Amino acid sequence: MKTYIIQAIRLTVVLTILLCVIYPVVISFAGKLSKGHGDGETIVVNGKVVGYANVGQSFTKPQYFWGRPSAVGYNAAGSAGSNKGPTNPDYLKDVGKRIDTLLKYHAYLKRSDIPSEMVTASGSGLDPDISAKSAEIQVKRIAQYRKLDEKKVAQLVADHTEGPLLGLFGPSKVNVLKLNVALDQLK
Repeated sequence: MKTYIIQAIRLTVVLTILLCVIYPVVISFAGKLSKGHGDGETIVVNGKVVGYANVGQSFTKPQYFWGRPSAVGYNAAGSAGSNKGPTNPDYLKDVGKRIDTLLKYHAYLKRSDIPSEMVTASGSGLDPDISAKSAEIQVKRIAQYRKLDEKKVAQLVADHTEGPLLGLFGPSKVNVLKLNVALDQLK
């Protein structure tokens, strides 16, 4: 019996040192080596921080690319999904409103052309990226509102589209904040 207690105490001490000291130090060191030095990648325009690349923001003006909806109003302190199931009447009403808004500003689209990510909130409520298709369906609207050539806006989307991680994992994506900053810099 005494042997088991001593073994349990040893295991507790070893795991405490490993998981509460060594692991956090290694992860912190790895973060300091990454882009942004573990503090997140800040987006700076004219010397002013306008946001973080890994945290979604609300863009609702028609002259900007819109990101994925947020169930928490893009509040990073309260990151979460809506917890409403796909048959919940309130959820269906929210999605219906989002579809109606998209169709209002994108009269050239059919309901079937709308990517689901443009009308459903992400699990975190802070998704900074949209798919290339979600960006492409917005090109015509933005070109019209900004009086730009559609090809120029489409090229901007192509230039800001990141491929899958290592060419294998996940879909192609576009960071909405970076894209909108580049859009503002177009002449």
